[in-house]
Amino acid sequence: MPMPSALVTRFFQLIVNRQFAEAERELERLRQKMHKTEWNRGYYRALHGMLLARRSNSDQYIFFSKIDLNDKQILQNYRREFLNHVRNGLHGDYDRGFFSAWADCMRILSKISANDPKKDKQTREKRKIKEQITIEDFLKRKIS
Repeated sequence: MPMPSALVTRFFQLIVNRQFAEAERELERLRQKMHKTEWNRGYYRALHGMLLARRSNSDQYIFFSKIDLNDKQILQNYRREFLNHVRNGLHGDYDRGFFSAWADCMRILSKISANDPKKDKQTREKRKIKEQITIEDFLKRKIS
């Protein structure tokens, strides 16, 4: 049985926003509501690992620090990769639950990045800065 999607979505939003105390409370609510199956145990352990990894100060080996959480296409590619592991019959229920949590994470993060007006504004501002001419380029054009 899958985890309650509203709680999972809220959990992912909290860890992305680095609100760890509230994320821990959501994770505890999830633990209390889940059935004791291998799939759910793998799913829960993935969520717990995401929380610990995101909270960690040393990001050099952490998956979250290696990806651009604002790039919807990259998130969708990772989601497809995780879903391939979920469908792989060689994996046990625990592993399929684990990879399913990561696939859900990528799905929700891509929705969050697509719906966040603050990130859209930041992206537009970055594009404007890139489009602006530098003083050096301006001077080169005036001299030519």
